[in-house]
Amino acid sequence: MDEFMLIFRHEDGKKVASPEQIQVWMKQTMDWIGGIAAQNKFVGGNGLPFEEAKVVHHKKVVTNGPFGDIKETIGGYVIVKANSLEEAVEFAKGSPVLQGEGNTVEVRKIAKGDGIH
Repeated sequence: MDEFMLIFRHEDGKKVASPEQIQVWMKQTMDWIGGIAAQNKFVGGNGLPFEEAKVVHHKKVVTNGPFGDIKETIGGYVIVKANSLEEAVEFAKGSPVLQGEGNTVEVRKIAKGDGIH
C-alpha cells in the first residue's frame, strides 16, 4: 500500500467565509477524515495558514508570502494510504474543499525509497 498526498488548492484566497461557514466546513472536513480513518487509511495532515509565510526563490532571494490575494493558494494537505492512485482519487472526491468554485484537490504519490521522479 502506498501513501498519497491530497493537496488542497483554493482558486481565490481573498474570499473570506463567515465564522459560521468555517465551522460547517471544519465539521464536514473532520467527518470526511473520520471516514478515511475508519478504514485505517488516514496518515495525517494540516492546514496551511497564509500568515507568517516566506517564499525562497532561485538564488536564495526571500520574499514575504504567499498571500491570500494571489490566485490558487494552497490551503492544506492530507496524507492517506491507498492501494492505487485511483483509490486516492476517490478519497479526494469526497473532500469538502471541492465545494468552493474553482477549488481543486491534487493527488500525488509520495516517493518512499523509490527515488525522486
